[in-house]
Amino acid sequence: MADTGAYWLMRIPPLYKNRNWQRFLAGMILGAVVSWFVFLMLFGISQERQIITIHQQKKEIQDLKDKMSIWQNEIEELNEEKEENLVIQDLKVKIMNEGKYKINSYTAFLIQESAKEEIEHVLSKNIEDVYKSRHSLKKAIENKAYTIDKTTYYVEIHEIFFHTTLSVQLKIKDIKQNL
Repeated sequence: MADTGAYWLMRIPPLYKNRNWQRFLAGMILGAVVSWFVFLMLFGISQERQIITIHQQKKEIQDLKDKMSIWQNEIEELNEEKEENLVIQDLKVKIMNEGKYKINSYTAFLIQESAKEEIEHVLSKNIEDVYKSRHSLKKAIENKAYTIDKTTYYVEIHEIFFHTTLSVQLKIKDIKQNL
């Protein structure tokens, strides 16, 4: 026999005619189709749950926003009422430049107490009313001569802070010795 060199070309057996192979391929195709429908059904169910959850959360967020706006409006109204009712409850007076004039702490204390006595009438008054009359407060403190131990002190107001505590910062502007 002569070698033709075509032994590497073998004929593939016709498996498509074999019933076992036909059943196997048909089962694979049917399984793929069924599994695809099962996947679509499960995916659809999970997406439906997600959509329901998102809608519930959107509704809850909107309800909370509505409640928050109601609370904010009520709080703004309460704050406005409270602001109208704020009164001066305490007075604080401080001398800023007592070191410059070498005033002892007792003398500074006496000047501060005298200044407090001048503006004591504003206690338990409405802050807005006191703010409106700040110029008269300023004149009452600055126009008074504070005499302590034969020395007369004149002060000027450096700053005034209006809140429930009226805070006044003074500076000594002139000292006259009375002999």
